[in-house]
Formats: sequence, structure tokens, C-alpha cells
Amino acid sequence: MMSEEGAPARRRLAILSSHIRPIPPQTQPHPQCSSAVFPSNCASETGQSQEEAADCVFCKIVRGQAPALKVYEDDVCLCILDSNPLSHGHSLIIPKRHFSSLEATPPEVVGAMCSKVPFISKAVKKATGCDSFNLLVNNGAAAGQVIFHTHIHIIPRKASDCLWASESLRRRKLKLDQEALRLARSIRDRLQFVESFDESKGQGSSLLGS
Repeated sequence: MMSEEGAPARRRLAILSSHIRPIPPQTQPHPQCSSAVFPSNCASETGQSQEEAADCVFCKIVRGQAPALKVYEDDVCLCILDSNPLSHGHSLIIPKRHFSSLEATPPEVVGAMCSKVPFISKAVKKATGCDSFNLLVNNGAAAGQVIFHTHIHIIPRKASDCLWASESLRRRKLKLDQEALRLARSIRDRLQFVESFDESKGQGSSLLGS
């Protein structure tokens, strides 16, 4: 019979491994876990109601209203230890402002979050004795997103830890056929639309080639 103590971690592992069904987040903080995050502003800039941001567990952590163990903080984001870790040292980088998804998060905020990955991940690896890590974003319910406040997972790894069931799956080689060409062309067309929109705002991109 499985113990109740390890149940949340097993449920979270099942979500991230299969990427098919989200599980409601744990809303009750552990009574023995004290907050190590100082309050700061957490405002929604995605057109969502103040009530939605007020109910967000990450916003509560940012405001100092919910417990979390902080390992890093600056004006834009903070990094905390995951309360239901998949591995020892599993950490989350979250923006201080409320954005429900990655595509709803402004590029400058995403850039600020990603710029912290190299030195935070290096510290996590040294502290845990791991030599590898997964960098993961679950964007949307079908991808396993549970808390709809964008965040980046840093998941320390060790050889043969068997964390991901998908790692044993055989990958299929991409067929360079008409279907693949149509897919690539469709993506390029949509990128060109975004580029044109950005240029109209004076924020042109040089991502596209010929």
C-alpha cells in the first residue's frame, strides 16, 4: 500500500511524464514549512481579474502570504524549491508579475527568467551532487501545467534515475516529405506575421531567414 506522504510527488511525476492530464495543485501549505520569501508586488498584466491573481499560489508566495523556500530573488523573478519535487533540488523560476502562460509573458520577462538559468542551475547541481538537469516549461493543461502562473522547472538529474518514462521511447526519424514541408512553411508563415506585427510597433526581429 502506497504511503500518503509520497502521493503528491507520485501524482506530479505522472503528470509530467505523460503530459496528458493536469492535477489540481496542493493548496494547503505544510504547517512546518516557514516562508523564506519577502513580500513584493504581484500584478496581473494579462487582462485577467485581480481575483484570479489573488487566488494564484505563486502570487501568494511573491506577496509573502504562502510559504516557500527561496534560493534567489531579483526585481523581476524569484527561484524557489518545488514543494512537490520530482528530484532532490527541483527548483522553479517564477516571474513576480502574474502571467498565465509562456506566450502571455512579455519577452523581456522571459529573457530575465532565462538569463538566470545558467548560474542557478550551476548552484543547484553543486548543491545536489548532480551533473545534469532538465529545463522544462509545461505550457497549457494538455502539457501538464498545473499552476497557471508561468514558471520554469530546473530538475536535477543523475544517470539511470529513470525519471522520465518517455526517455525509453524510440524516436521516429522525421520524413522529409510534402507533409513536413507544409508544416515548416506553415510555421514560417506564422512567424512572418508575428515579425510584421512587431515591425509595425518598431520592434523588428531578425529571426527569419530566406
